[in-house]
Amino acid sequence: MIVDLYSSSFCAACTATRAVLERAAELVPAMELVERNVASFPDDAEAAGIRATPTAIVRDRDGAEVFRAEGVPTLDQVLVALARAV
Repeated sequence: MIVDLYSSSFCAACTATRAVLERAAELVPAMELVERNVASFPDDAEAAGIRATPTAIVRDRDGAEVFRAEGVPTLDQVLVALARAV
């Protein structure tokens, strides 16, 4: 399962989201975290429909989106989404 994090520089909420996702990765070693700064990857952000940062998207192994959070998700939300992605 893959978690895409779309972030921006100097974003406090992005830092908080990164901490939640890193904790989830500690608990679920099969999770792969991919972070993209929207300024560096504008085409990827546009293709993913990113409207705000941070945005976290959980995808299953086939790449299908099972969860999207704009803003800081809770650890519980991420863990439930990861369970759906299995």
